[in-house]
Amino acid sequence: RTYFPGQEQQVRLIYQGQLLRDDAQSLAGLHLGHLSVLHCHLSPPSVAPTAPGTPGPHSPAPAALGVGSLALPLFVLLLALLWYLQLQHRHVFTATATTCLAGLTLLVTFVAFAMYRR
Repeated sequence: RTYFPGQEQQVRLIYQGQLLRDDAQSLAGLHLGHLSVLHCHLSPPSVAPTAPGTPGPHSPAPAALGVGSLALPLFVLLLALLWYLQLQHRHVFTATATTCLAGLTLLVTFVAFAMYRR
């Protein structure tokens, strides 16, 4: 009670694997031996249930839509556009450009699988 004011209901003491349930008993009354280990467990405060669909005080905020999350879809869209142009206008793309496009497509594919495999 001295070290956790206002949190007495959330503090539990454990000695030799047994939960000490008697809150009226002092630590001196437990007859702890020299170098005894006493574990203190703090449980989180209980939260009143909220209505579905309304964010509670401890609910996580929606993830922000950042540039990093849009980079891969943007690269895929760009590659799809380049492949469309390559198929529609073959005379503009040389063999080297088509080979580079294929290599870039493989690279983006490997990056996509590596990112979403986690």
